[in-house]
Amino acid sequence: MTKSKNQVNNLAIKMAIALGSGLLAGTLFIFLREYLVGNGQEGVWNTLNLVLFQDISSNSEALGIFYILGQLFVNALQLVIIPMVFTSIALAMCRITDTKKLGRISYKTVMGFLATSIFALGFAGAIGFIAHQAGVFQVSISNISAQVGSEGRNPLLVILDAVPNNVTGAFTQNGKVLSIVFLAVVTGLIIHKLEGEIVLLKKLLEELNKMITVFLSFVITKFGPAAIFVLITRTFAIYGVEHLKPALAYVGIVTVALLVFLVVGYALFILLATRLNPIPFVRKIAKVALFGFSTSSSASTLPLNTQTTVNELGVKEEVASFILPLGMTINMNGTAIMQVIAAIFIASSAGYEITPGRIITIGLLALIASVGTPAAPGAGAIILFTVLTGMGYQNDAAVLAYSLILAINRPVEMLVTALNVVGDAATAVVVAKSEESFDESIYYQ
Repeated sequence: MTKSKNQVNNLAIKMAIALGSGLLAGTLFIFLREYLVGNGQEGVWNTLNLVLFQDISSNSEALGIFYILGQLFVNALQLVIIPMVFTSIALAMCRITDTKKLGRISYKTVMGFLATSIFALGFAGAIGFIAHQAGVFQVSISNISAQVGSEGRNPLLVILDAVPNNVTGAFTQNGKVLSIVFLAVVTGLIIHKLEGEIVLLKKLLEELNKMITVFLSFVITKFGPAAIFVLITRTFAIYGVEHLKPALAYVGIVTVALLVFLVVGYALFILLATRLNPIPFVRKIAKVALFGFSTSSSASTLPLNTQTTVNELGVKEEVASFILPLGMTINMNGTAIMQVIAAIFIASSAGYEITPGRIITIGLLALIASVGTPAAPGAGAIILFTVLTGMGYQNDAAVLAYSLILAINRPVEMLVTALNVVGDAATAVVVAKSEESFDESIYYQ
């Protein structure tokens, strides 16, 4: 146990060092870019960008070393998302022999997600309204080129996505996680119902789940810190100051709001709902937050989140295996906070009236839209257009402000992901504690 704990601590330290190093390196590249462009050496930067950072899928001449290394790591994690979710949830259904307990867990999970979401939306609305009243969002955005906004996606489609009409299609797309959750629950319950008649399939699921666990442990332990450095450095290096200046008001406010909720909000949730000391939770979940921040993908962070929640926070595997994949799909507190503040920023800078009533409406739309947000990088800013359309914020100035957010939102989305994955783990702890599926001795280790 001591050796395992030391390995976990070492991994967390390495990830923290990689994050700090990546932020420093990325910032240095930003300054280098501005220096070269400002001194008429833009060609030097373009060459450096092609060699190190360029997305090779959009440029046939690019070498994109940092892009390739980062994408290989993310692809390795996403490779096992669907089989991991399916096997873990199906096996969890087999282990939960009491159908009433399953119903209670489902109810408590949804209520936990809803409670934290309402709290997050209220907090974001208050922060956004204060910033608006203080005139912080009254910025000039006329120098930003307008982009065609996405029409978004009707968030109610998440209901239809839950039940797939093609099994093969659900298993071949990482975006169909909610469909996989449904299929896994049905499969697990049927295996449980038939008991001894289904032996081979259950054994196959158990062995596949063990293989996935070994694979993920190897990838995260051996390559995680290096990948974090590469991902962070590239993300910050590719941004120019031309977008940073007008975006400082939005980025500053939303960053403060997300950090406060990440550090304080979930700690209060743990304390009030379970009476547990939240310090161990904050300390142990930190590396999951760092990992989510680096990859900007809830799906890619799911494996590490599951391992941490079960092995370090003391949540029983059958509970964590059900709550975390579900939360990855419908629990988007960070996304909701970002969308509320972004919508207020856009409305304020575009000249629309901001009232408490309208902020409540924005919050409701953001709650629905965030549920339908895919667990993929950059998805939150695209789905934001659904909120803006619902509010009628579509004049030229609003489109310009939305374009600004699309241009600069990746660092914010990284922090949003950290908030989302920590929220899933917090809800898992609360539900497990209430269902006596929680090992307090592990939690306090």
